Amino acid sequence: MHRGFICTFICCVPVLGWSQTADFSPAQQAAIENVNQNASTIRQVNRAIWEYAEVGLAETKSSALLVEQLKAAGFDVKTGVANMPTAFIASYGSGKPIIGILAEYDALPDLSQKVSPELDPLTEGAPGHGCGHSGLGAGALGSAIAVKAAMEARKLPGTIRLYGTPAEETTIGKVYMTLDGLFDDLDVCLHWHPSNKNEVWDGGSKALISAKFTFSGLAAHASGNPDQGRSALDGVELMNVGVNFMREHIKEDARLHYVITQGGGAPNVVPASATVWYYVRANKHTDVERYFRWVHDIAKGAALMSQTKLNVVIDTDCHELISNTPLAELIQKQFDRLPAPTFTPEEHAFAARLQEPLREQFGTTFTTTLDDKVHPLSSSTALARGSTDVGDISWHVPTCGLRTSCFPVGSPGHCWQNVASIGSTIGEKGTIYAAQLLSAAAIELLEHPELITAAKADFDRRLKDQPYVTIIPEGQMAPKTIR
Repeated sequence: MHRGFICTFICCVPVLGWSQTADFSPAQQAAIENVNQNASTIRQVNRAIWEYAEVGLAETKSSALLVEQLKAAGFDVKTGVANMPTAFIASYGSGKPIIGILAEYDALPDLSQKVSPELDPLTEGAPGHGCGHSGLGAGALGSAIAVKAAMEARKLPGTIRLYGTPAEETTIGKVYMTLDGLFDDLDVCLHWHPSNKNEVWDGGSKALISAKFTFSGLAAHASGNPDQGRSALDGVELMNVGVNFMREHIKEDARLHYVITQGGGAPNVVPASATVWYYVRANKHTDVERYFRWVHDIAKGAALMSQTKLNVVIDTDCHELISNTPLAELIQKQFDRLPAPTFTPEEHAFAARLQEPLREQFGTTFTTTLDDKVHPLSSSTALARGSTDVGDISWHVPTCGLRTSCFPVGSPGHCWQNVASIGSTIGEKGTIYAAQLLSAAAIELLEHPELITAAKADFDRRLKDQPYVTIIPEGQMAPKTIR
């Protein structure tokens, strides 16, 4: 049955149809047509990255595939930027304006899953694309190539860049690329993300600091000589207790999460080393700064109580997204004149089966299986509950994005259902639609510089008297690994 689903949902995918309209300029029409012509390649790239399923900073095959495709399309590509082997910048054209498009391609641990409506890992315990970044990278690739083709065909001045940004799931890649100044000369940055609806992404996101707290103690026989040991695990547990009491006194929008990554080797040995990994989040970076200082103070207190030593490593410091009204209106314009793809009865049936476990376990009621409507701009301004390192770019460059239907309605983020869906024709349709929308928006910016001027004015207004502050130590390079 699973093999049959893979054949049905992967092989027989029609190119999304659209009819030329005077609402699009000839260059925009050329870009959209190029996406359709390359639809098979976009699907193949999505599938390949989906199968590679590499976690952040280890996306070797995924990054190499995108670079290979970009070089073959005539882009100038720099790899290993910002001291990250899987980061790259691909450029075509010269001079202003410079339009950037973002690509992500990292998977999540422990989410391996077949294109099946039942929980069925491809490889037990392996990573999977529970956030849909296989499609995100493939769609961004398709859009950049389409913009280049239209620029060549219509002799449009300017530069198009595709940024390969690793490790979005741990908000690392774009933060360190930002600190390295790689976005400083951009005029506008565009991005997209798989979702369960078609809409402009003009809401915010949560700022986030990721840090690891390591306590060092003294090993000893836990029964024979406990008085001669000092437990690093005690330091971790005391810290966690303190943070859990802190939760009562933080704002509603704030989040504190942790996992113990190292806690000792055996119960009969007092642990000499233990590490806990924390995320501190809130809607405003200023709140995150304050809460992180509080968490750090609790950790120092835990070290005093346990008579251990404390070492803190900050992995990343991610800022909230800054909205941009002119860019949001521009992207909504593309949505309004380019119909969203519809789904077949088989795709609706597949999505319904993906929803079944959510209905059974959580009592979730679903009014539909897949959302193929285009939602109005007013519905996209709510603050997101997650974080993205796109936020750091938006503090330096006018930035806006979009989301398309790639997942069943109601599926939670980072779940096996999303892995199955982004690998199916459902996800492929949303990916190709995103490539069309992004390319149309980028071309309109190239053809109408006054839109860039308006976006920059909105950017300046929103960030007036708001300096970009990071707690990442000056000169610190991106980590080589996350875990």
